Amino acid sequence: MSTLLQILLLFSLLCSIASATELPVPLNDEVLSLIVFKSSITDPNAALATWTESDATPCSWTHVECDAATSRVVRLSLDSLGLSGELPRGLDRLTALHSLSLSHNNLSGPVPAGLSLLPDLHSLDLSYNYFSGILPEDIPLMPSLRYLDLSFNSFSGPLPGSFPSSLRFLMLSGNRFSGPLPSTLSQCSFLLHINVSNNLLSGSPDFSNGFWSLTRLRVIDLSGNQFSGVLAEGMSNLRSLKVLNLSRNRFYGSVPAGLGLCPHLSAVDLSYNALDGSLPNSFRYLTSLLSLSVSNNRLSGQIPDWIGNMSALQTLDLSNNKFTGNLPSSLSGLKDLSYLSLSNNLLSGVIPDSVSQCTRLSELYLRGNSLNGTIPHALFNLGLELLDLSSNGLTGTMPPGSAHITETLRWLDLSNNDITGTIPAEMALYYNLKYVNLSWNGLKSQLPPELGLFKNLTVLDLRSSELYGAIPGELCDSSSLAVLQLDGNSLSGPIPEEIGNCSALYLLSLAHNSLTGPVPASISDLKRLEILRLEYNNLTGEIPQQLGTLQNLLAVNISHNRLVGRLPTGSIFQTLDQSAIEGNLGICSPLVSEPCKMNVPKPLVLDPNAYPHGNGNDLVTYGSGPGILKRHNFLSVSAIIAISAALVIVLGVMVITLLNISARRRISLLDNALESMCSSSTRSSSPGVGKMVIFGQKNSLRSEDFVDGAESLMNKATELGRGVFGTVYKASIAQDRFVAVKNLFTANIIPYHDDFDREVRILGKARHPNLMPLKGYYWTPQMQLLISDYAPHGSLRARLHENGDKMPGLTWPERFKVALGTAKGLAHLHQSFKPPIIHYNIKPSNILLDENCNPRISDFGLARLLPKLDKHIISSRFQGAMGYVAPELACQSLRVNEKCDVYGFGVLILELVTGKSPVEYGEDDVVILIDQVRVLLEQGNVLDCVDPVMGEFPEEEVLPMLKLGLVCTSQIPSSRPSMGEVVQILEVIKAPIPDRMDGF
Repeated sequence: MSTLLQILLLFSLLCSIASATELPVPLNDEVLSLIVFKSSITDPNAALATWTESDATPCSWTHVECDAATSRVVRLSLDSLGLSGELPRGLDRLTALHSLSLSHNNLSGPVPAGLSLLPDLHSLDLSYNYFSGILPEDIPLMPSLRYLDLSFNSFSGPLPGSFPSSLRFLMLSGNRFSGPLPSTLSQCSFLLHINVSNNLLSGSPDFSNGFWSLTRLRVIDLSGNQFSGVLAEGMSNLRSLKVLNLSRNRFYGSVPAGLGLCPHLSAVDLSYNALDGSLPNSFRYLTSLLSLSVSNNRLSGQIPDWIGNMSALQTLDLSNNKFTGNLPSSLSGLKDLSYLSLSNNLLSGVIPDSVSQCTRLSELYLRGNSLNGTIPHALFNLGLELLDLSSNGLTGTMPPGSAHITETLRWLDLSNNDITGTIPAEMALYYNLKYVNLSWNGLKSQLPPELGLFKNLTVLDLRSSELYGAIPGELCDSSSLAVLQLDGNSLSGPIPEEIGNCSALYLLSLAHNSLTGPVPASISDLKRLEILRLEYNNLTGEIPQQLGTLQNLLAVNISHNRLVGRLPTGSIFQTLDQSAIEGNLGICSPLVSEPCKMNVPKPLVLDPNAYPHGNGNDLVTYGSGPGILKRHNFLSVSAIIAISAALVIVLGVMVITLLNISARRRISLLDNALESMCSSSTRSSSPGVGKMVIFGQKNSLRSEDFVDGAESLMNKATELGRGVFGTVYKASIAQDRFVAVKNLFTANIIPYHDDFDREVRILGKARHPNLMPLKGYYWTPQMQLLISDYAPHGSLRARLHENGDKMPGLTWPERFKVALGTAKGLAHLHQSFKPPIIHYNIKPSNILLDENCNPRISDFGLARLLPKLDKHIISSRFQGAMGYVAPELACQSLRVNEKCDVYGFGVLILELVTGKSPVEYGEDDVVILIDQVRVLLEQGNVLDCVDPVMGEFPEEEVLPMLKLGLVCTSQIPSSRPSMGEVVQILEVIKAPIPDRMDGF
């Protein structure tokens, strides 16, 4: 038998043996790699159910695409499958892979190295996940990569020094990358699209030798970073550029004229920078431009006439600059224009009729200029959705609207003008209107009942418009009304009972009118009501007790009316400031000096002379004749019995009090004796375990975490800082679990466990998104620990004053978020507890921040643990809060209340805006921040003290914030607003812009 035949027979025998014993087919590398990938992540929707290791190849699996000729995996598309977990290594075995897409999942952790081992990978999309850390160092080594999208993750650190030269699309937006753009980007000569928006990138990009040399670029988006420098010329080289977005950076200088030589530009956004000068004349050649935004810069000069030659424009935003002169009549050439904003400039003259020839116009904003004349009637013939002509000098009456605008108009703001005449009843036909503001005009009109026909109306603002007459009950026929402001008019008559039909109302302001009659009880039906202002009217009677059921109330003012009687017992009424209730006939409150008057029938007074045993001593009664007073010389039997009973009760109370004091002293002595005996008998043994109390059933802490006692916990702890009440430590209670532990200074702290437990449990009930809640406490006579969550992102003080170069400085939106959140947390402490919880020690080191700069107040209410808040304790406890302490805390003759926190919050606001400490010591003098800001405000230079670290800021928000800080730090406590009012003021300062009001 030949050798070949022997080999064939042997092979046949092996095949039959393998078939008989059913040996498993070995896994190939691609199946193994994908099975490892599947086992390492969570697949809640079973999207990868078809991936089984029994298959010879993965080509039949869902979301997997193979090459028909080689059966090798070339595409893996796992978008929007709800996958979570960390990305494992092993995908580098898919050596034929061309495209990998994992976007819109919940994957997290770092991206593993090894992607450079995929020589044919053209496209990598990891966008919209939670990946973090720095980019793998081998990404620049991927030889064939053309498309890279890592947008909207949590990547941080600097960008790689280079990118693959084959790259066409680079998308890195929505991360936390920092540092400059790599200069080697100019070597990516095939780059078509770059988007690094909304990061922390900085520096001055090398436009002349960088981007401008990439002549194939079509999209450049560097918005929302911290880039600075001058926009140099050279853009004319970008002949293919279609979209340029450099907004929300710190560029300065003039707008490059070379932009006008990019013939294919369709969108240019240079807003929110510091650009100056005028619009370059070369822009007239951008006939393909669809959108132009240069808002929030320092551009000046007149709006050029050639703007009308940009006939393709659909969006034009020149707002918040310094443009002067009249509106050009050439605007009529913009037939496709749908959005026009010229607000907050220095424009004058009349609104030309040519604007109404922009027949597709849907949003028009001209607020904050010096425009005069009447409103063109033709404007109300367009299909406008939003119209804002506020804060000008417009006169005349409101034009009648066409059928077109009645169907489309959603937002109308004509406030702060000189418009006269009546509110036309035809406005009821504007059935899509959600926002109406006609305040600060001279309408001299009655409120038409037809306003109740606005079925979608959410905001109605008619303040200070010289309105008169009664408030129609039909006003609340629309159940959608959320804000009703009618204050500052001449309205008369009663508040209609139908006001209770406005079920969505959260702000009701009727102050400064001539309203009469009682406060209607139907207001108690407004369960969403947060702000109620009725001051300076002629309202009479008692406040209905039903108003005490309004649990959402944050601010109430009923001052300067003719109200009497008791305040409602619930909600915010028992904690109202004197300024909110003063000036009435007789409100029953300890805060007002007027006599309390009850609006109830007087009790019947009997003449004691009518009874044989009615003689009394020093008892004044009224006789039968008018003005007759009779004085008697003996006490009645009933009077003697009443006095005797009162004496017995007083003596009983005194005896019981003395017995309690004596018993407590005996218990204290017994406790000390037992502790002394225990300490002497167990000195060589391990210390005893104290009392561990955990608050709440959903608490992440467990008693087992402290089974070894506080001493072992503190041995592993690291000190974070020292406060006025104790030292704060970071303590580990389990693997990767940490808590913050405050070891209280036991001197002057409540010595009895029951009292300590009662007060700390009250603090433990404080739950609010802007409070750092207490998780529990640990107590022994020698040691008291308060336990809360550990805040890994540090305090506001660290971010403001100790940050260095570790993290970027706080921006204005972040600072405002801190101020508003802190105010809401303090308002909760003041309004949700009786008596209110007072912090006493508001300062940046007690404001902790999370990763999104949301504030959480710590150390609140610890003064409750002091048995007596006297001068000695104040001087020793609060000396570390220099500059934040209200002046009344040092004067025991004044009533210490929530206004102490308002003072500290005011200092905090000034510190947030200026970046300066409340007290700074120089070589020759001491600078008090409050005094410095007040002087600059009087001189008109207050914006000079704004912290330059935060970059660009809106003056219309920063200036009111500084003024609010000065009001909160008034030396007279009653002149400070309540924290509920502060929250309201802050929300008004940060009023939503029109395009964010779609939710109304």
